[in-house]
Amino acid sequence: MTTDNRYPPDDKDDILHTLRTEAVEDFLKTVYKLQRQHDPVPTSLLAQELGIKPPSVTEMAKKLADHGLLEYERYKGLRLTEPGKRIALEVVRHHRLIEMYLTEALGYSWDEVHEEADRLEHVISEQFEARIAKALGYPNHDPHGDPIPALDGTVPVREMASLAEITLNSKCLVSRITDQSPDVLRYLAGLGLVPGAQVVVTAREPFNGPVHVRVEDSEAVLSYEIASHIFLTSVVE
Repeated sequence: MTTDNRYPPDDKDDILHTLRTEAVEDFLKTVYKLQRQHDPVPTSLLAQELGIKPPSVTEMAKKLADHGLLEYERYKGLRLTEPGKRIALEVVRHHRLIEMYLTEALGYSWDEVHEEADRLEHVISEQFEARIAKALGYPNHDPHGDPIPALDGTVPVREMASLAEITLNSKCLVSRITDQSPDVLRYLAGLGLVPGAQVVVTAREPFNGPVHVRVEDSEAVLSYEIASHIFLTSVVE
């Protein structure tokens, strides 16, 4: 569990400190991730993502709403308030900096770091976070291309399109992989589909069929599902 010393204290600080358990931080972080595509976030979807029962999600949502970290409306869902978003972004920042440190400084492969970061994100201090960031040269993105939130809560934004949707025969660079399951990451690494790799989509089968790509000097065929988790930026020529 971490405490946030970057903001001036107010009357709610003691309450928020008490609330900042690992379960609460995971809850808020997951709402943040889901809210980018679902606003408000359905409690059933949140329960599925967290692997807990819907009544437990509802109980937690009501508790956090009472303390101003969420807005919760029955039958509609929930969304973060600004204080809740601040906590979620802090945890996300910890997670992604840790992932970067594990790969850059300790030699972990990108398919090993997610679970390690999940465990460590709740316990590092702000001083340790600051030293990691400095040692890494203040990175903007983690090993999978996910943006690292800045100290002020802003999140770097890049114009990207998925490999499943990008224009055919345009030169692009792999910028982000959103499926971080170890098996998928190892598979993509074996194909050379890692951030920074140059790719060209040469063909796309209809009805969400396979996607044919050229990765550097090699050819590969990917399922539509996997292709939809690979995000690219265009190469300006």
